[in-house]
Amino acid sequence: MAKPTFSSDVEAVDALAQAYQDLRTEIGKVIVGQQEVVKTVLISLFSNGHSLLVGVPGLAKTLLVSTISEVLDLDFKRVQFTPDLMPTDITGSEILNDERHFEFMPGPLFANIVLADEINRTPPKTQAALLEAMQERSVTVNGVRHKLPAPFFVLATQNPIEQEGTYPLPEAQLDRFMFNIPLDYPSYEEELAVVRGTTGIERNTVNHVLSGEEILFFQQLVRKIPVSDNVLEYAVKLTGKTRPNTTRAGANVNDYISWGAGPRASQYLVLGAKCHAAISGKYSPDIEDVQAIAKYVLRHRIVRNYKAEAEGITEEAVIEGLF
Repeated sequence: MAKPTFSSDVEAVDALAQAYQDLRTEIGKVIVGQQEVVKTVLISLFSNGHSLLVGVPGLAKTLLVSTISEVLDLDFKRVQFTPDLMPTDITGSEILNDERHFEFMPGPLFANIVLADEINRTPPKTQAALLEAMQERSVTVNGVRHKLPAPFFVLATQNPIEQEGTYPLPEAQLDRFMFNIPLDYPSYEEELAVVRGTTGIERNTVNHVLSGEEILFFQQLVRKIPVSDNVLEYAVKLTGKTRPNTTRAGANVNDYISWGAGPRASQYLVLGAKCHAAISGKYSPDIEDVQAIAKYVLRHRIVRNYKAEAEGITEEAVIEGLF
């Protein structure tokens, strides 16, 4: 599909807002509930960021990602991370072909949307290979750099209740994810609808809404959206408030946080706010847009201390106290 053309950026932002509504409608044919999760995943996609989904098994994380890839008409690959998975299992490796020459065989990372299932089940070496691809949008095998397709979007999942035999992601690697999105159990009515819809023979089909070219266009459009100085300053100050024992830190942060968010959080707060404003029908973000996505940007970038864990103080509670 050709790159979309619009007479003005305002018209393009209107088209992005409409595309978002169309995506929500199509995804809603398959995914029951989880409105906030779908919204946040789509914001990270249009902001050209990656997301970490944290939830117990059986909450349709895989179905959500595969449905999004189908609606977006993109190539989708799923990697089940296990303790014996090697870096070359995901990046690809060189094999000897029929002509007796080494030929590169791409791994599952060479897709538009990659679901990294249970990323904390694989050793740090393989985690690092994935995170390098996320950052550089390329992989290096035997000294040769191979570019990944565009758009490239990683959705990783983590199970928060099983920690035996896992390799938790270090904070520096968690920082590569734009959003950390918690998934909760569905409500009684939602679970009823899920069971009714999945225990029969009928299957809902979804229509393609956006192509890869259109997604790349909208990703550039989000960056072009203007942001006022007061919103920019608010985002940077909000990040600064998470850093204990600094001039902006409050009593809660000094008491309960051992490490705060870095500059990448400020960048993602602004990008996420721009996209949140666009899909809400606004042409420039305000402070409410920053606050709407702040907990997803900050919750995996602040580290609670022993006192916070002992008193049951969550990251969300600390973040909400910053507004």
